[in-house]
Amino acid sequence: MSGGEVAGILVAVFWAILVSFLAVALARLAQTLRATTKLVADVTDQAVPLLADASSAVRSAQTQIERVDAIASDVQEVTSNASALSTTVASTFGGPLVKVAAFGYGVRRAVSGRKEDTSARAPGRTVIVGRAVPGMRRAGRTRGKKD
Repeated sequence: MSGGEVAGILVAVFWAILVSFLAVALARLAQTLRATTKLVADVTDQAVPLLADASSAVRSAQTQIERVDAIASDVQEVTSNASALSTTVASTFGGPLVKVAAFGYGVRRAVSGRKEDTSARAPGRTVIVGRAVPGMRRAGRTRGKKD
């Protein structure tokens, strides 16, 4: 064997080893690509129904939000009507009721003041020409004690 033949055999062996490594790498890459393709197909099969369910849930939520919005606007209208009604009632009946209450209070004060004045004026003793005669006994008084 000559030096050229040995060099050729070495190059051939080197290329055979290199091709073997490349074949193994390509086989593994092909296996990875098949697994990736299967995974993408499975995700696609599962994602389509999930997206349909999500879309249905969003539509249902939108319907409920519209109902809540309608209810909130009705409540706001009722609140404003109740406020207007209470303002009207307060302005219609408030002034006259205050006047009636003040009048009733004045009458009670006048009547109770008059009763106190008459009882305060009633003498505890009756005086007859220079002599004291016991008057009507009041509760809690005894004969001989002064007012």
